[in-house]
Amino acid sequence: MSALLHHGGRLRAAAVRYGIPLSDWLDLSTGVNPQVYPVPPVPVEAWRRLPEEEDGLEHAARAYYGADFLLPVAGSQAAIQALPRLRPPCRVGVLVPAYAEHAHAWRQAGHEVIALEVGWNVRQRIPANGRACWDSLGSSQPTEEGFGTPFVAQRTMPTLPEGEGAKREEATARDHELDVLIVVNPNNPTGRLISPEVLLAWHERLAARGGWLVVDEAFMDATPDYSLAAHAGRPGLIVLRSVGKYFGLAGARAGFVLAEADLLDRMAALLGPWALAGPSRWAVQAALTDRTWQDAMRPRLTASSARLAELLGASGLPSAGGTALFQYCPTPEAVRFHDHLARQGIWVRRFDQPAALRFGLPGEASQWHRLVEALNNRA
Repeated sequence: MSALLHHGGRLRAAAVRYGIPLSDWLDLSTGVNPQVYPVPPVPVEAWRRLPEEEDGLEHAARAYYGADFLLPVAGSQAAIQALPRLRPPCRVGVLVPAYAEHAHAWRQAGHEVIALEVGWNVRQRIPANGRACWDSLGSSQPTEEGFGTPFVAQRTMPTLPEGEGAKREEATARDHELDVLIVVNPNNPTGRLISPEVLLAWHERLAARGGWLVVDEAFMDATPDYSLAAHAGRPGLIVLRSVGKYFGLAGARAGFVLAEADLLDRMAALLGPWALAGPSRWAVQAALTDRTWQDAMRPRLTASSARLAELLGASGLPSAGGTALFQYCPTPEAVRFHDHLARQGIWVRRFDQPAALRFGLPGEASQWHRLVEALNNRA
């Protein structure tokens, strides 16, 4: 397996495969807001001078996230790759399905990675006191589509890949065997949300023995009440935030790590100076301080996502979950649907385990119309 995992986009490869010019594609594969934040003109000084920490970005981010301590990074991906290097080899649990770079990065750094599988109704299956155990464990290799083993009901063992790192554990394993737990919340691709009360209970038990709870909140901006950002100063609680998704600024490659000061100092030393380019710092600061845009965008995205779910359901693709930025549709016809849409220049994410499609939001009215036509013109 290549050391590089595949993610959303990859339109150039699709354009070559299907013989459709790059400019003619409607890309719904990334889960990025199609209504891009209108960045003000970037001052010449942001290009000419090296970035400075005293430019106001950190202050704006602390106010936006409600966090006392944070570190700007080149997208949450930079933190995902750095975190495993801040601990000696240990036992890491990943609540699946999950963005596969998490498991990949920890494995590459020599840690033991265990897939923890919880059924769809997490808030019903795990009581508010957080004392549920994770019963279904196994090793999961990242798939080509960028995600690990899919969710299944508790106590159900998945079909696991053979080869190095793959293992089968039939015995029930308790959470006290973990040193680090990684949770993507809201989940990508299912949209599953786990309540802050449950997550904080998990964190309390992990932190009591020097462990970490890492919560990837890349898609959290539209549901801030579920965020753990305000708690991220607690020892052993690490929250990752992305700017690219909600603000439509994926090209800025900007994100933040929210954690206790000592861990942030260690990560900053590992990443080195100028982790975030000057123009990106300017754009992100403008976005994080524009409360008028933020307050208008949340209900707009929520309405668009509901519209998308209704459209997909009416076309024979009922949504099983999602966020304000995407809808997730398990279907045994995923391969056929994906190919049908691609032949009409519409690119969505496809998953194999289980067979499913993830649709990002169309932007303009013409894009919505194009998706409707493609869904209605299936053979």
